[in-house]
Amino acid sequence: MTLNLLEEPRVFGVKGHELKDIGKIFLNNNELVSFKTKSGKEYDFVAKDWGFYASPSVNSRLIKEGFKTALVVNENEQVYVMVVESDKMDIFHKYLADNQNSKIICWLDNFFTGVF
Repeated sequence: MTLNLLEEPRVFGVKGHELKDIGKIFLNNNELVSFKTKSGKEYDFVAKDWGFYASPSVNSRLIKEGFKTALVVNENEQVYVMVVESDKMDIFHKYLADNQNSKIICWLDNFFTGVF
């Protein structure tokens, strides 16, 4: 892993929200980075030789960590996967409605009914 942090964050706005780009993480195959929320919930990201595991299992591990996973589309028909702290759903719905003009396509954590 190589960590390349910026001395001064690149600050920019997206639809009324200020974002700060603080740098880049370069992962080698099979390296994992864990992100932790202030409340202690954890989210892992893993590099593979074919790409990334961009999320732990949405219908098991993320639920156990206290997250719900939404497939969301915006007004430009761009699709996003958003992982939401279960106890912050009201903030998430307000975020989607207030200035993002986005809609939930489905909740991925209860989408799968089993095929195997």
